[in-house]
Amino acid sequence: MSNATRACIALLLLAAAPAFAQQAPAVAQQAPAVAQQAPAAGATPPAPVAWSSLAPEQRKVLSRFAGQWDSLPPARQQALAHGSDRWLGMSAEQRDKARERFSHWQGLPPEQRHALRGRWQKFQELPPNEQARVRENFHKFQQLPPARRQILREQWRSATPAQRQQMIEHARERGEKGQMPRPPPQAPRPSQAPRPQHR
Repeated sequence: MSNATRACIALLLLAAAPAFAQQAPAVAQQAPAVAQQAPAAGATPPAPVAWSSLAPEQRKVLSRFAGQWDSLPPARQQALAHGSDRWLGMSAEQRDKARERFSHWQGLPPEQRHALRGRWQKFQELPPNEQARVRENFHKFQQLPPARRQILREQWRSATPAQRQQMIEHARERGEKGQMPRPPPQAPRPSQAPRPQHR
């Protein structure tokens, strides 16, 4: 696993920690195939999207699906239509970043993509207020200096499940007070001498 992948996963784990106190703390980027999920019991199945109902710009973006459009599941059609609409609304810089993320996604091993899809589905099942809190924590984490983010990633990776649970609870408490979540203090490493306290 590359350092970039580890960093991305750790970042997402830390950002999602408060929302998943009872579950495995993780969230991931949406995968292209997630839209093929079956509807929940009692939910109305998604309606098919007619190829002719798409705007000409959308049909151009989705041209590789033109021949098979009618055979795609309605949920996939809706996801592709929505995705093409988002794509058309992006700046050139945003499109470059999206291409980069997709290329990275394709380079992941299948088992890792599967795990990330599962985490994304768990995130999608959260109530909107919890999703918003996870996103807010993620953005706060992104605003930290790179060195601080790296320290937090390392602390998360080296923590036991019990320590992670404690970090989650601590983050939740700090989040309720409007503060950026921080892990609880850990004992200094043997190579680190305690700093003298000035009074």
